[in-house]
Amino acid sequence: MKLFPRSFPFRRPREAQPPAEEAAHDPDAPVATAASLGLLACPHCAAVWQGAEEGDACGRCGTHLHTRKPQSLTRTWAFLIAACIMYIPANMLPVMITRTLFGAQYDTILSGVIYFWVSGAYGLAAIVFIASFLVPLFKLAVLFVLVVMAQRASTWRQHERAKLYHIIEIIGRWSMLDVFVVSLLTGLVQIQGFAVITAGVGIAAFGSVVVLTMLASLSFDPKLTWDSKEAQAVQESFENREEQAA
Repeated sequence: MKLFPRSFPFRRPREAQPPAEEAAHDPDAPVATAASLGLLACPHCAAVWQGAEEGDACGRCGTHLHTRKPQSLTRTWAFLIAACIMYIPANMLPVMITRTLFGAQYDTILSGVIYFWVSGAYGLAAIVFIASFLVPLFKLAVLFVLVVMAQRASTWRQHERAKLYHIIEIIGRWSMLDVFVVSLLTGLVQIQGFAVITAGVGIAAFGSVVVLTMLASLSFDPKLTWDSKEAQAVQESFENREEQAA
């Protein structure tokens, strides 16, 4: 096993280079991958090793090298199912409780959106609705499609699926907007004897959905989108050997 130089110009082997016209019109033309060239990249220090075997330790930092994230689909399914379960109470339970001299008001995410809309704050209502309701639902749907297609080693719209994964990584940071708004109001509006705003149980469930979807996104290996059934069979056989050895 030797360190692959970073400055080495990457060129595909001659047999893996299709003619220019064929590559432009044939999406199934052979393409060289790092695994086919015997290269493994360290996920910790980004060193690229040539001739390394699956599970070998990185010669630089000692991290175990893997072609794909071990048990990626299993962990992603676990986080995804948990997020789907928590999504129901996140939208049914109150996220904000306002107590005034006239009583207490319990607001869920959707009731808060309706209140902003009726009050004329259309922009704020749209932002909260998109960030707190549509974005988590969109992430759950996209992750479900990515995991199912990767598990089947499907070649259906691979480019679009890769773009979807990058999209949910970009918009994921905005999913905590509702939690931020409630936290801000809780800290600012604490006028004893007149109004007190506290966070409801739903905010914890909503935060759990955001965290679980982020963990599911991190657990999913986007390289699985491009794997064929043969490559997936090799990975599954390796994981089975690891489980038997443990």
